Amino acid sequence: MTEPAPRHRLFVDADLAAGSQVWVTEQQAHYLLHVMRLGLGAEIALFNGRDGEWRAKLAETGKKKACLTAIEQLRPQAAEPDLWLLFAAVKRDRIDLIVEKATELGASVLQPVFTERTVISRVNEDRLAAIAMEAAEQCERLTVPSLRTPLSLTAVLAKWPEGRVLMIMDESGAGKPIAETLAELPTVPAALLVGPEGGFTKSELDALSRLPFAVRVGLGPRILRADTAVIAALSCYQAIRGDWRVPSF
Repeated sequence: MTEPAPRHRLFVDADLAAGSQVWVTEQQAHYLLHVMRLGLGAEIALFNGRDGEWRAKLAETGKKKACLTAIEQLRPQAAEPDLWLLFAAVKRDRIDLIVEKATELGASVLQPVFTERTVISRVNEDRLAAIAMEAAEQCERLTVPSLRTPLSLTAVLAKWPEGRVLMIMDESGAGKPIAETLAELPTVPAALLVGPEGGFTKSELDALSRLPFAVRVGLGPRILRADTAVIAALSCYQAIRGDWRVPSF
């Protein structure tokens, strides 16, 4: 009978293989030893985004440290959707939610951007990176999305990679329904762009419309908050083009 997977999961930077000794961070050690009160021999699942998921046992502890030994691979590393999310920086609670839910919904790259109507001038990258890591641990994905340095939308688009389509969530009503766009989309890497509270300006939409790699799409008849639009857009993509089409059992 196959042993059940450990209840607790941690993302680590170290390489993982049978017998690997992995010293976790001080914060992770505190979580294991003082929050969850785990003892020697307790099992924890480890993943690093490269080597799949591994069953590990708590092998050594100290006041502020813990070492785990990798025992066996639970899941091999598997390909995940190559889906970027560009989102305008919004207020703290909502940007935290965007990062958490985008991680759960399988975005591979998270790119905060500053637009003409963005009211936030600074993004706490360390906090958002921690939120993404915790969400990946919780939702059992095998990677943590890459959180990129916030940039102006203009700067991001100026270095846009060839061959990646950009779908702009257009609240003006001029965009084609997202389901139709996704159904017709060729098999190419994709990115989703969600604007700020208040939406894109007319000049931004006009400039975006002129980009050869961009397409404006609509998310229905109602105006959605930025965090809701992110969840809706990612859900549509995963259902029509992404890994929701593959049974997970």
